[in-house]
Amino acid sequence: MTQTTEGAARDDGRRPGAAAGPDRESAASGRRSWTSGRRADRPGPRSGTYERRSRTPSRPAGNPGRRRPDPRVHRAWIIAAVTFVTIIGGAAFNSLPGLLIDPLHTEFGWSRGEIGLAVSIDMALYGLTAPFAAALMDRFGIRRVVVVALSMVAVGALASVRMTAAWQLMIYWGLLVGLGTGSMAMAFSATVTNRWFVARRGLVTGVLTAAGASGQLVFLPLCAWIVDAHGWRPASVTVALAALVVVPFVWLLMRDHPADVGLAPYGGEYVAKPAPEKGAAGRAVRILFDAARTGPFWLLAGTFAICGASTNGLIRTHFVPSAHDHGMPITAAASLLAVIGVFDVIGTVFSGWLTDRYDARRLLAVYYALRGVSLLFLPMLMAPTVHPPMVFFIVFYGLDWVATVPPTIALCREQYGEDSAIVFGWVLASHQVGAAAVAFLGGVARDVFGSYDLVWYASGALCATAALMALVIRRKTPAPV
Repeated sequence: MTQTTEGAARDDGRRPGAAAGPDRESAASGRRSWTSGRRADRPGPRSGTYERRSRTPSRPAGNPGRRRPDPRVHRAWIIAAVTFVTIIGGAAFNSLPGLLIDPLHTEFGWSRGEIGLAVSIDMALYGLTAPFAAALMDRFGIRRVVVVALSMVAVGALASVRMTAAWQLMIYWGLLVGLGTGSMAMAFSATVTNRWFVARRGLVTGVLTAAGASGQLVFLPLCAWIVDAHGWRPASVTVALAALVVVPFVWLLMRDHPADVGLAPYGGEYVAKPAPEKGAAGRAVRILFDAARTGPFWLLAGTFAICGASTNGLIRTHFVPSAHDHGMPITAAASLLAVIGVFDVIGTVFSGWLTDRYDARRLLAVYYALRGVSLLFLPMLMAPTVHPPMVFFIVFYGLDWVATVPPTIALCREQYGEDSAIVFGWVLASHQVGAAAVAFLGGVARDVFGSYDLVWYASGALCATAALMALVIRRKTPAPV
């Protein structure tokens, strides 16, 4: 009889003998929650929510121990740091394509369109892999998926050293590196953020998004110097080594879920680690079909496709060869691209801070509108030397580069809840499809018209369209309680 009564009290969300109604509310408001580190065995009144958490999920599968008090430095910040370093290592390869278009054209005689096609395959697979990678992380764990991805990047970069035909470029750069970097795309940072953080999600998203730009900051000048002094092959080997160096950090320090170490997410309540999701590919496709029935998905996918077209596809791939067309040395152009990475970090982190406080739709509209205006002025700024207006463009574009990511992730989370990481993976796929299209078409336009001017103007007009699309995304109406 005692056991039955006690079980009923637990189902009602209270300790045996706890009062209902206002007493529960006063207990909830007057006592610290799990996030402040109260242990389950500590005496004192507790709220119904707290009691349910403390009794039911405190012994999840694979983590039989009791939930630990939150440490002084929460483990979530260590996981975020490892994720940051991992994205930097994986992003090293993204510094190469713009630097190698001219050397590969000179050595092998491949057209810029052919080289651009290989880059576009890499970018498309980078995006299309992301939603499946997020589902695979749910099934097999973050650590295993990321280690395999880093290994694929290293293999593709090393194999490209021995290539002699354009189709090999498409296999090594396009297929292997595309699949590897796609598995560490922004869906990776979204998964880590969703699992490990409740508070400061916007800020952490901004910081992790900026990791790609930090990799560009580190590797672009280095790779440009290596290409200029020693050729493109040592640069490719450097990128492979960068990916391999990160593997031990991931294997030793990364954990898949806060429950693995007996902690609550930062700023949230303790939850049990969910059972592995089977059928990762099927789940990713099923979530796509569900999201595709909603209008916000298409608006988010469309705006993010334009984001990819105007950043990775356009500036990252074609800025250096375009500046070189106007007489600027490759090292100088690569240094400007690295400066974009510096201000990208600042702009993305600041955008994450803004996303925690302001309407994400309006932020996106402002970001795209300003980006479009800046692209319209770029053809007039190209010159053999670096001058102040070009520096101003670089700073401005850097601040705006991926400032769009935190509000886009926030809108995915608002619209799609627990499936938001996989939905964002599909939105990211559209980002990379847009980037792939411009990486290829930009090279074709250069072959046909002899300059990139038309590409800059068309991209500016697309950004204006993205600004309008962002404004018509509707807020999700909260479900009735």
